[in-house]
Amino acid sequence: MDSQARLHSWLKALAMGIHLTHHSPFIESYENGVVMKKGLFLLLMLLQAQVLAEGAPLKAKDPLDFIPKGYVVFEKIEGDLNKDGQSDMVIVIKGTNKRNVIVDEYRGELDRNRRGLIIAFNKGDHYELALDNPSCFSSENEDGGVYFAPELWVSVEKGILQIHYGHGRYGYWSYKFRYQNVGFELIGYDLSENRGPLVERVTSINFSTKKILIKENINQNAQEDGDEIFKETWKRFTLPAPFTLKTVADFDDFYYDKLYKIIL
Repeated sequence: MDSQARLHSWLKALAMGIHLTHHSPFIESYENGVVMKKGLFLLLMLLQAQVLAEGAPLKAKDPLDFIPKGYVVFEKIEGDLNKDGQSDMVIVIKGTNKRNVIVDEYRGELDRNRRGLIIAFNKGDHYELALDNPSCFSSENEDGGVYFAPELWVSVEKGILQIHYGHGRYGYWSYKFRYQNVGFELIGYDLSENRGPLVERVTSINFSTKKILIKENINQNAQEDGDEIFKETWKRFTLPAPFTLKTVADFDDFYYDKLYKIIL
């Protein structure tokens, strides 16, 4: 029996104990004060056990067991995210709701089910669920208008979770999350605004130092990569609380809802 099963049995036993305390004719023969004390004691133990159960991480032998119903594996990435020397598992998942499969006039059948993240820490003989955010990414089949939609890449580099969006000739933007303070906190954001091969503006936000570096190309005669001449501007900012990966409901809105206000 694993720890979660033992905890469930303990909770059941405590609940039965409270029931007996209030309904057993033998116990009711004691003074009311004794009955109340025993019942209160068992109730406090039950509440404490419930708190422990809610705070205990979910465990599984196979990290794929953490994938919720109605989702499938889209991509798997491995890397050590909590600096314990073990290779953890990052799973990009995708919904399977048939109602989100559409037929486009020009592109045919498109699966518009959203994607998300499951992160499991490797504990040697089992995995622990570290993050579940099942629908924070749009589908891979969105409409990019006159150009293709941004492409998503997820990777682990030097213990940092990287979420990167590439947009071809228009540039890219990326997020860096580090596991700290019992969560994945945003520590960096980079945006490159391009015009074909030319980089027109680069924005880099460091959430650890609370500094922003903005580099703007001031060479209007630049014709190719390398011709740019950048003017650098530094800004400082404050943040009441860190941004965490768990609270990002939709990366499509995250920039304008949160980050753009910091850059202004």
